[in-house]
Amino acid sequence: MPLIQKYIILLLLPLLFLVYGRKELREYNIHGYAQGTDYTVKYFAVDSIVTKRAVDSILSVIDSSMSLYKPYSAICRFNAAEDGLAVDPHFARVMRRSFDIYKDTQGKFDVTVEPLVEAWGFGAKRVSSFPDSARVKELLNCVGMNSLSLKGNYLKKDKPCIQIDLNGIAQGYSVDVVAGYLLKKRISCFVVEIGGELRMKGPKPDGTSLRIGIEGPAASAGAEPVIRHVVKINNGAITTAGNYRKYLQKGAKKITHLIDPHTGYPIENALISVTIYAKDAITADGYDSPIMAMDVNEAINFVNARKGMEAYIIYHRKDGSIADTLTKGFRTYLADL
Repeated sequence: MPLIQKYIILLLLPLLFLVYGRKELREYNIHGYAQGTDYTVKYFAVDSIVTKRAVDSILSVIDSSMSLYKPYSAICRFNAAEDGLAVDPHFARVMRRSFDIYKDTQGKFDVTVEPLVEAWGFGAKRVSSFPDSARVKELLNCVGMNSLSLKGNYLKKDKPCIQIDLNGIAQGYSVDVVAGYLLKKRISCFVVEIGGELRMKGPKPDGTSLRIGIEGPAASAGAEPVIRHVVKINNGAITTAGNYRKYLQKGAKKITHLIDPHTGYPIENALISVTIYAKDAITADGYDSPIMAMDVNEAINFVNARKGMEAYIIYHRKDGSIADTLTKGFRTYLADL
């Protein structure tokens, strides 16, 4: 065979492999239950390289670390301990980020609110009555992340009554862990959602952006919440904190599940929901609830002052009507404007 003809054949072989050997990317969906809620993982790949068993295994390990609904979990053992506990790497990572957000929000985010969450009826046990002012004052003595310290993997508390609740940040962390697993599998397009907290990477194989609906309260009482906007995002996380779904009723008054760690009482202000965009879900999830404790202007200014963070806020006007506002950066993600 002439030498030049041989080279032509050798050059054509890789091209033929690309044309005939490339498999079409397909969409795969995994649904399950973990951390007291539903989860969904959607991804594009040539085959089902991520299984439900693998995702369940990841989330089971995290539940064994930070779920208040698992009596054998590390967090339950810490809450029962007199002075502290050596914690696992998942627990330690979440606590380090929690300390950062606690300082950045001047204590509006505080994982030691667990006794107050329980007292107001939003914990694992139901309550027959709400706490009075004397009880709230008593419980506030056991609240404050300044009574916690983390050295290496040892989480120490200064008071035996200190108990922690990581529900305001652990779900976002779990989303990031699952997303990290997908990235290690070299999956370039996915959406991971746990209890409404999302992280995504795109674009889709056809080049279009991933689209996510942002929920808000219904226009009339008793109706189902509605999708207010659709966002298109190819990389990052979206989480939402709100008071229109999770609340208890006391006469005509709604008691929200968001507790102010400074006062000990459920938050009462104009904000209805806060949706945060950030590069990862632990950041978005950690900040959405403390931002709910701010007024509208304070919240927008707070987010604008932080690089890589954007916000969409739904709130009540003084006349009771519902309005919304958003940062300039968040507006660029809206697909329906």
